[in-house]
Amino acid sequence: MTFSAKDVADLRQKTGAGMMECKNALKEANGDLEKAREILRQKGLTAAAKKAEKTTLEGIVGSKLSQDKKSGVIAELNTQTDFVAKNDLFIELSNITLDLLLKHNPKTIDQALILKHNNSSLSDLISSRIATIGENIQLRRFEIFRLDTEAGVVGTYIHPVGKKIGVLIKLVTQPATNGSELEELARNIAMHIAASQPQPEYIDKSQVPSEIIENEKRIEMGKEDLKKKPKEIAEKIVLGRLDKVLAQRCLMDQPYIKDQTTTIEKLLKDTGKKLNTAIKVSQFIRYNVGEAVEKTENTENKTTVGIS
Repeated sequence: MTFSAKDVADLRQKTGAGMMECKNALKEANGDLEKAREILRQKGLTAAAKKAEKTTLEGIVGSKLSQDKKSGVIAELNTQTDFVAKNDLFIELSNITLDLLLKHNPKTIDQALILKHNNSSLSDLISSRIATIGENIQLRRFEIFRLDTEAGVVGTYIHPVGKKIGVLIKLVTQPATNGSELEELARNIAMHIAASQPQPEYIDKSQVPSEIIENEKRIEMGKEDLKKKPKEIAEKIVLGRLDKVLAQRCLMDQPYIKDQTTTIEKLLKDTGKKLNTAIKVSQFIRYNVGEAVEKTENTENKTTVGIS
């Protein structure tokens, strides 16, 4: 299989590895891009296990909570330039959109666009803003969390600089409890998710798909420093490394961004003891303006991490 200069450039963009390293990896992988990424990881030449693909979209992420904090919405509204994303008319449109989404609980973008505000559909409002501002505007995606039969709280955090990153989170408690401390906890964990690197992809290790685990094992086993070790020793080393790799990707195992001596799991337990309840993260979602969106089996406009 052959590969082009564009393939080399794409691999370099996705991994952060050098041009020659990418070229050599593609040669070794016979032009297979995903195999080349694995080769670079095994050789320690890629900066991270996963690097999200970006687009050139501009806009803002907004969120809104109900007064009782039992429901919340997060949405990404896009435009063509960052200048327009800071425009008061654009921000007002974002706020109207959040109000409509939270009130009516639509399931899809199409359902959202027909919602009415002062006798005008959201679609018409967007068209009107396009005509006034002079740039294309799109409601790209949204997510709504609700506590119907569960006790707990929905929280959110929007990064104040540019409103480019936002998080929505749902905490459930047993027995029921509420109050400012639980709301503050939800906001603090949402802030952690917004700022943490690497970004959490799962709530805990039980959520990690078996194919991801097997893939990570294969990558670790292929690393240069293990090739000369006996198989049984290499496997033990891999298990230790795998635990650390998965911990980085799981929210519960991450060091809390405000206190690196504790984990998110311990933060929940300590706060739960203080409030005489067990607290769990039920769902969370993180939006970053312009990021590539992975499609799921259930929907085309959102991805969510949660425990059913």
